[in-house]
Amino acid sequence: MEKAKRCAIFGNTYQPKKCEAAEKLFKALSAFDIVPLIDRPFFDYLKKEMYAGIPDCRLIEDDSFEADFAVSMGGDGTFLTTAMRVGEKQIPILGINTGRLGFLADFSIDDIEQTLMNLQAGLLRKERCNVLQVEGSEGKMQGYPFALNEVAVLKRDNSSMISIRVEVDGEYLTTYQADGLIVNTPTGSTGYALSVGGSVMLPGCQNVGLVPVAPHGLTVRPMTLPDSLEISLTVESRSHNFLVAIDGRSESCQDSTRLTIRKAPYQVVVLKRPETTFLHTLRTKLLWGSDTRTVEH
Repeated sequence: MEKAKRCAIFGNTYQPKKCEAAEKLFKALSAFDIVPLIDRPFFDYLKKEMYAGIPDCRLIEDDSFEADFAVSMGGDGTFLTTAMRVGEKQIPILGINTGRLGFLADFSIDDIEQTLMNLQAGLLRKERCNVLQVEGSEGKMQGYPFALNEVAVLKRDNSSMISIRVEVDGEYLTTYQADGLIVNTPTGSTGYALSVGGSVMLPGCQNVGLVPVAPHGLTVRPMTLPDSLEISLTVESRSHNFLVAIDGRSESCQDSTRLTIRKAPYQVVVLKRPETTFLHTLRTKLLWGSDTRTVEH
């Protein structure tokens, strides 16, 4: 395996503790002769907080960069932003968790030297994650139209429910009366979809979830569909508009907009610890199946 020579670094700009973590990262990259490329907003933030504490290096000004791997410094939200910036480049992403949960970003800055050693030795696992693509009938979406986690249609600005007509491969399924509807990937099954009753999917599953948000009806339950199917959504709202949230990036759409969601033509590559499995992460991060009750004798 050819050793990594360039690393693209992305991070959020509101956690002061990330500055110390960044210093450790730069020091470790230097020890392995890996050249850092830093996203401009993150660089400006680090310079402001750390002054001369980071080295001079090439800045990433747009999405035309190239690297052997990317580092996301933050939580899962930062990881999703990094995945958006990497796009279809197939650059593996290593998530360093400086947030709270860190389900996607599961590496620690405290063992960054060992992590880079494993990376250079080809010992890190590469997990390939499917992505969703969304298109609107009125033309392209204003923002980045790809989602690693989910595409959600949600009500906007009032307490009234919205009506969401769903067709699967051109066949009518149902019309949801709800606060919203989530279409999620296996990666997104442990995110927003899980919090409203969706099912957990293991990595590698070729499925998407269809999860209503606060539906008005006892017969409405989440569904799991093959990701080879095309899902079309048509929304009616009293306010005549609704929100489309793509991995948390939201934009407003008019009632007349018809959304089409399908599997994207590329995958996102995520670097994982060789010894850690998805089920282990599920138990340790989400405390899956834990029971804190004390048995009295």
